[in-house]
Amino acid sequence: MQKQVIDEKYINSLLTNMKSPTKKEAMAVINKARRKKGLALQDVAVLINIDGRGEVTSPLQNELFKAAAKVKNDIYGERVVFFAPLYTSDYCVNDCQYCNFHITNRISRRKRLSLNEVAEQVRFLIGMGHKRILLESGEDSTKNNIDYIISVIKKIYSVKTKKGNIRRINVNIAATTEENYRKLKSAHIGTYQLFQETYHRKTYEDLHKGPKQDYNRQITAHLRAFKAGIDDLGIGVLFGLYDWRFEALALIAHAQYMEKVLGVGPHTISVPRFRPAPTVTYKPQYPVSDKDFLKLITILRLAVPYTGLILSTRETPVIRRQAFKIGISQASAASVTAVGGYGVLKNQRQFFVADERPLKAVIDSIIKDKLLPSFCTACYRSGRTGERFMDITKPGNIHNYCRPNGLLTFAEYLEDFAVSGVLYKKGYALIRHYLDKITDRDLRKKTEDRLINIKQGKRDLYF
Repeated sequence: MQKQVIDEKYINSLLTNMKSPTKKEAMAVINKARRKKGLALQDVAVLINIDGRGEVTSPLQNELFKAAAKVKNDIYGERVVFFAPLYTSDYCVNDCQYCNFHITNRISRRKRLSLNEVAEQVRFLIGMGHKRILLESGEDSTKNNIDYIISVIKKIYSVKTKKGNIRRINVNIAATTEENYRKLKSAHIGTYQLFQETYHRKTYEDLHKGPKQDYNRQITAHLRAFKAGIDDLGIGVLFGLYDWRFEALALIAHAQYMEKVLGVGPHTISVPRFRPAPTVTYKPQYPVSDKDFLKLITILRLAVPYTGLILSTRETPVIRRQAFKIGISQASAASVTAVGGYGVLKNQRQFFVADERPLKAVIDSIIKDKLLPSFCTACYRSGRTGERFMDITKPGNIHNYCRPNGLLTFAEYLEDFAVSGVLYKKGYALIRHYLDKITDRDLRKKTEDRLINIKQGKRDLYF
């Protein structure tokens, strides 16, 4: 099964053979990418190698960045959707060298949230302004079995406050069985995310011990999830574990494999970069520079234009600001990577974050760049998932939903969390700016009417 997904020999041959693309070759691929139809792996290898070798110079890098920004804007528009991770348990039977939850961590005291503690954390997140959560948990079939995960999901959805509720739960838990995925599906999850961490088999097997060491179990998990009825799937790599060039090609190969076999590509691709953690002694063998990190984001955006690209708080505010402009469409904000850590200082974090700003500060920052903060969950609750999502997104039509729904959810945020002060004024100025850009008169009128309804106290209005 692994050979069907990732052909390491072929990927390595592409990296070797495309080492010195000419300017003409590079521009041909960039122009092809501007058509928003995706790229072949051979094309991606050309883009990877436009780094100043041969005839390729830095102006081509600028062309690459401009093309990615244009593709992102054409498909998803100006909005950046925000979410927060919620860690419910750090009990884990695996010994992954890069993760603080590794089983050989004897220093930190383990914790699993009770359902009451889950509710407390959720109320805190709602009070910040979040509407969507990424549920995270270590792998432990006794402590964190599927029944516990399902009970946590039900509890999260049940929490209601004057400031609203969580409308969307994405799930990032260990690879599991088709039967367990059916249970997740029945719990009304959003996207099921699972990262390969590294697609290089030897590196993968060297860095993991425990059930997760099974490379094939990991890379075929999305097939089992899809068979169980979950058609919204997310993939990703932890950059730094192996050569980013190989990983980027492998990610795209995985996305193409999913499209071919399932008829549905990944709804999201995540690009976390290695970060230190309290008891982690591992040093990345292939550290990714800021320059290369931003470059790989542009390449993923051009190669898989329909996918949502996710950026975490592993990155600094400076890098996040640049990444939002060139391809990122979803991002975590005000994240805590400790179990039960919201509102409480905790040392047992999975990793140290690099962007510790509160949600309001992140929002204020992207407004300055005329980006639209969004808390939209409409697609998932309207059935725009899987094949239907792809049918709308690939032609670029998802933008017709993203802008109005982004405006509505941002207006909700302003009314509930920033009703007075500078942010409120700046926020509504941005809303007016993008409202005027809705070219469909009927849609613009309906959006205007719903914005008035939100000011009058109505909530959860969407298209």
